[in-house]
Amino acid sequence: MSSPDHQHDNDIARVTQRAKDIEDKLPKLKAWMEQGKLILSMVKDYWSGKYREVPYWVISAGALALLYVLNPVDVIPDIILGVGYLDDATVVAFCLKLIERELERYKEWQVAQKNPSAAKSSKGPVIDV
Repeated sequence: MSSPDHQHDNDIARVTQRAKDIEDKLPKLKAWMEQGKLILSMVKDYWSGKYREVPYWVISAGALALLYVLNPVDVIPDIILGVGYLDDATVVAFCLKLIERELERYKEWQVAQKNPSAAKSSKGPVIDV
C-alpha cells in the first residue's frame, strides 16, 4: 500500500509529464480568471447592496470559489510555475458553469448601470396610446 506522500509525488510527476498539455490549456484558463473577476465584482456589489437581484446561493457559490482561489493551501501549490493555478481555475470554471445564467443577468445589469438609456431602448420602443 502506498503512503499519501507517495501518491502526491505520483500526482506531481503526472502533472510534470503532461506539462505540454497543460500549457496548451493555459490561454483558456486566462478567460476563466477574467470571469473570476466578474464573480468578484458581483459578490462585492451584492455585499454593498447595489445588486440584490440574485439568489443567495449564487453569491455563496461565487464567494466560496473565490475563497478557494485565495486559500494558500491548494491541491496544486500556486508556486509551481505554469500549473500552480490550474486547480484555482478549475474551481472558478465549475462555479461559472453553476452560476452562468445569473452571471449573464449581472452583466446586463452592469451595462444598464453604465448606460441607462441603452437599457431602456433595448426593451423596444415605448408607444403612448
